[in-house]
Amino acid sequence: MSSAKSDLIDALRQISGVPATAYDGDGEVDIALSGRIARRIGEAGVRNVIAAGNTGEFFSLSLDEIRRLTAGTIEAVGDTALVTAAVGRSLKEAKALADAAAEDGAAAIMSHYPADPFAGPSHKIDYFIALADHAKVPMVAYLRSDEAAVADLVRLAEHDNVVAVKFATPGLMRLGEVIRATRHCDTIWVCGLAEGWAPPFYAMGARGFTSGLVNVFPEISLAIHAALEAGDYGEARAQIDRIAEFEGLRTLFNNGANVTVVKEALALTGTPAGAVRLPGVPELPGEHQRTLREIVERLTPALAAQ
Repeated sequence: MSSAKSDLIDALRQISGVPATAYDGDGEVDIALSGRIARRIGEAGVRNVIAAGNTGEFFSLSLDEIRRLTAGTIEAVGDTALVTAAVGRSLKEAKALADAAAEDGAAAIMSHYPADPFAGPSHKIDYFIALADHAKVPMVAYLRSDEAAVADLVRLAEHDNVVAVKFATPGLMRLGEVIRATRHCDTIWVCGLAEGWAPPFYAMGARGFTSGLVNVFPEISLAIHAALEAGDYGEARAQIDRIAEFEGLRTLFNNGANVTVVKEALALTGTPAGAVRLPGVPELPGEHQRTLREIVERLTPALAAQ
């Protein structure tokens, strides 16, 4: 295994932070501010930054915006962290995004789960494998369903260019099954459901987790990771309890407020990044805004003192 691939796997076993995408007053992507948000995540100690992930509103961005955002993120993050570039949509578009990301210096790509409502479960895995065959850098597969057979997931994990599977379903028994079935592979299994799910995922054998929380409170995410790596589940749960209400707000409107809460918290802490694009929730209703402010003030003593 090359040292670059080893460094990537080590970073994926830690926290993969997903920065929010900032918009200017006209609703256009603000590459400079988006880059500053991403760099701040790296400077906080997060080893892997995912450009244009779900917290970055991938599915609300045009392909050109994704390309420019990824390039800007790589430039802004510099040597503070590795950058994994999100790709997806049609296989042809995903390959084009993967090529652009490799040219711009991404350490890896992360393939979003195919969204086609008429796709066959095993053929979604074929999509991942075809993209991994094509990509010039290692690939992370973002798995958001339990529909694929274990044998298909073994095929995915056995691919030489698939370094990790971001497992983003609550199917813990399935997770345990596929981890047992892929012990012969170098591919690692990462918690794709953020901090709250990380303890049971760790207990099943996954390592690392993705996070949108790092946009606002990276120190809490890092404390959770450190506790899990030390096997201190009590401390991990105590830290998760601190953010439980914040994460609960993100699940409002069938998870439509997931990014909204992060962006409004960014604004409360001094980094206005614009409203979430439709079909996300552009703005929290007033009562939820008040709750969010109380949470942010509780977790940010300097803000509460103002």
